[in-house]
Amino acid sequence: MTRGGARTTAGHAAPGRQRSGADPTSERTDADGRAGSVDAVSVAWTEYLAAARQLDGIRRDAATAAGEQARSVQAAREELTAVRTRLASQEARLRERGVPPISLVPTPPEVTEAARSMAGGPAAVLAALRAARGRADAADATLSARGLPRLAGWPPHLRNLLVYAPLALLVPAIQLALFVATGTGAASVAALVCGLPMPAVAFAAGWIGVGRLFPPPEGGRVQRTTRLGALVCLVPAVLVSAGLLLAMLAG
Repeated sequence: MTRGGARTTAGHAAPGRQRSGADPTSERTDADGRAGSVDAVSVAWTEYLAAARQLDGIRRDAATAAGEQARSVQAAREELTAVRTRLASQEARLRERGVPPISLVPTPPEVTEAARSMAGGPAAVLAALRAARGRADAADATLSARGLPRLAGWPPHLRNLLVYAPLALLVPAIQLALFVATGTGAASVAALVCGLPMPAVAFAAGWIGVGRLFPPPEGGRVQRTTRLGALVCLVPAVLVSAGLLLAMLAG
């Protein structure tokens, strides 16, 4: 019985060992399945994050473009109002000067060209309106030139020179005339002393004259070229005064 029992025990133990030997394989299979599912979820999550970031970038770009377009539209509306006001004022002034109304109406080719230049959207419209405002400013400067329409189109430093230079040469010319007439007498000395502050007076007169002769367009500033005016008024007076002083000392 002992031998039979041993065989029975061994017989019962054998299936047990077989079952215990099959468990590691099934566990590895389950672990591999779970690892594969985890990897798939990780890849899907990474792709989702990338797509979300891309979508957020597109949304931000669209919002920025929409904001810029809205700002361009608002600026174009304001510019259009300003240009219309300027053109209405110019039209009234031109009619007062006898310009026929038919000349103030744009021709069909001009309208077509203007429409073509503004076909690019709000930004193109804004650029065209700003260009029109610049031309209106130039027209205002020409209309505002009192008796000097040609000079109004000159560069500021050239046209202002026509105002500063005569005033700067006036006092030195008087000083030279007195010196030639009286020599080194009291009149020449008095003229020399009195001429010392005259450059400042000439500059002030030229500063006022430029503002009167070349007024700015509406909302603009007078371009007086202050440094040029001061230099032009000072140099002749200094040169003439130094020459007269040396001549008196030599005499």
